[in-house]
Amino acid sequence: MFDSFPDGAFERLDRPTYHADLGRVYSSGIGFLNKLERGQHFKERGFPSWEAFAGGDWERALSLADERREDYARELGRASRLGVAHRRLRVVEFPVTPYVQWELFVLRVRVDLGDDIKVLDARDISNIERTRLVPEVVILGDVVMYEVVYDEDGNADGAKRYTDSSLIRETNAGFDALYERGEGFHDFFDREIVALPPPRVSGAPTDSRGAR
Repeated sequence: MFDSFPDGAFERLDRPTYHADLGRVYSSGIGFLNKLERGQHFKERGFPSWEAFAGGDWERALSLADERREDYARELGRASRLGVAHRRLRVVEFPVTPYVQWELFVLRVRVDLGDDIKVLDARDISNIERTRLVPEVVILGDVVMYEVVYDEDGNADGAKRYTDSSLIRETNAGFDALYERGEGFHDFFDREIVALPPPRVSGAPTDSRGAR
């Protein structure tokens, strides 16, 4: 699974070019967007809920996450008008990191609005990840696939853009197989996340990407 991904040919895009390219392709009739999330530590600079979380104000972080409800509703409404079906698979390691604990509360807002998100316990794919982690990718139909790139300080620094159709099909097939194994979001959230105490945040996380 994902065997060809490490050797796939790609074009390196800086961050503004990546965002512009993704927006253009997204509006071109792609049919679906699949997102596989594997990293356990990220920064979301400029996202008020993350800023509150990183500053140790857990209650405010959750309140600000819920305030994004209208934004997410508009985003999903646009996807519906464009005919783009969204699926997201969130791989979670145990013990759950503070970032992932926070993120799952944000994703709960999206799920409540109809976003199609599943969760996969990283221990269930240990056999797949013996030599490397599954890739963190955004796949837009059968047209293009992106892997976000980070600089030496862990800041989001654009993406690798893949257009080889056979590689995209193979990666999509891997995503489909993992998604089938994923657990319903609320089942996982209610069992593993709700009872956790507020996370202790000791310094900022190590990676960085754009706002949710």
